[in-house]
Amino acid sequence: QVQVVESGGDAVPAGGSLTLSCVVLGSIYRIDSMGWYRQAPGKQRELVAEITRKGTPTYEDSARGRFTISRDNTKNLVTLQMNSLKPEDTAVYYCKAAVTPADPHSGAGWENDYWGQGTQVTVSS
Repeated sequence: QVQVVESGGDAVPAGGSLTLSCVVLGSIYRIDSMGWYRQAPGKQRELVAEITRKGTPTYEDSARGRFTISRDNTKNLVTLQMNSLKPEDTAVYYCKAAVTPADPHSGAGWENDYWGQGTQVTVSS
């Protein structure tokens, strides 16, 4: 069974910084892309940043230059360093990982996207 667990959400004033962490737990054969999404009240979930297994990042326009995504493949970990936070960054942040679970018979199962439960980020003006 694969679990995605986020942490690090908090309430901060505008201009502050936060680091979100996400770890993938369970019996894992491989993790490909990992990413952070967010959903503000009344809005659709949107991509914030994504990173390939080799470490190539992609950023949503409003995150570029303020946020940094990184990963540690040895720990199945992805982090999102967020600087210069704005009130419009307020949302529930979700981690998504493209995981191929280990299979005791074949070695590897099928790749699927796994989501965490979300962590709240609140930025006050």
